[in-house]
Amino acid sequence: MLHRRADQSLIERTRQIRRGLMGTPLIPLTDEQCDIVAKLEFCNPTGSSKDRSALRILEQAIGRGEIAHDTTVVESSSGNFALALAFYCRMLGISFVPVIDPNCNEATEAQLRLLCDRVEKVSIRDVTGSYLKNRLSRVQELLVELDSAYWPNQYANPDAREAHYHFTAGELIAQAGPLDYLFVGVGTGGTIAGLSRRIKETYPDCVVVAVDAEGSVIFGGPPKERRIPGIGSSIVPPLCGQALIDQVEIVSEARAVEACGVLAAKFGLYAGGSTGSTYAAVQDYFARHRPGAHRPRVAFIAADRGHAYAQTVYDPTWVQQLRAEAAHPAGVETLAVN
Repeated sequence: MLHRRADQSLIERTRQIRRGLMGTPLIPLTDEQCDIVAKLEFCNPTGSSKDRSALRILEQAIGRGEIAHDTTVVESSSGNFALALAFYCRMLGISFVPVIDPNCNEATEAQLRLLCDRVEKVSIRDVTGSYLKNRLSRVQELLVELDSAYWPNQYANPDAREAHYHFTAGELIAQAGPLDYLFVGVGTGGTIAGLSRRIKETYPDCVVVAVDAEGSVIFGGPPKERRIPGIGSSIVPPLCGQALIDQVEIVSEARAVEACGVLAAKFGLYAGGSTGSTYAAVQDYFARHRPGAHRPRVAFIAADRGHAYAQTVYDPTWVQQLRAEAAHPAGVETLAVN
């Protein structure tokens, strides 16, 4: 990595953007067994928790002189992290090239093509049946091809972890007070790594529950086809090894869809697939582990909003096809991480 003198104008611009961010709300959800609060990370500017890691990674890289005005940021993503990078790079006047694949939602791809002058789309599956490894290979090619390029590497960059340690967790502690349980969806691992470490420092007895998708390999499960981006992975991200996890809940995509419907019908929350998975995990966990006399205080991260899922999770025809294919699987594949 070439280090140059830090660009002071970019540093000041990132400070301006940071000062304008007011944090995300925490709302209570009625429940018979628990006091549940949802941290609405989908209220970030681009609609997901990925705003946290995207801005932190960019501002730290700018401060180290790794990103300047002539730098092109290149990253593998088919979802929220790409949207967040596209937004903040545009705000900073920096070029960004997302490397996506056919599993990218149509709405997300359309927005990326609006915000980015160049979008790379990988269409050939790798040996695992996924696109992730080929996306990462294309990133490496672009790093050589472009004159000045920077790869955020959301799967291993410690700045992603620190974003959630300092900001997401800091806000949650101030808003929620003592917690008995914290449920966090896992994709690249940055969110749960940062949150779990800060929460455990403050509330050592809080039980951190990692939520993963059925078909993800993060926690050793067998790979299978996954259609909902934003949660799960076809690799084990290095950042996951830095998380302090007590228990793991695996959620099927059918359950995630059901939970999205409940969040909309009962609470008016138009949530994305990752959020639905995490709420489903809360419900499933306490269906098996009934609280005693003590009514536990439970927080979960609502990581994404539902707009990008209008033609999938919220489309009855798509849901019907998902359930039919789940009942009669036709092969094994894994989808890329978000």
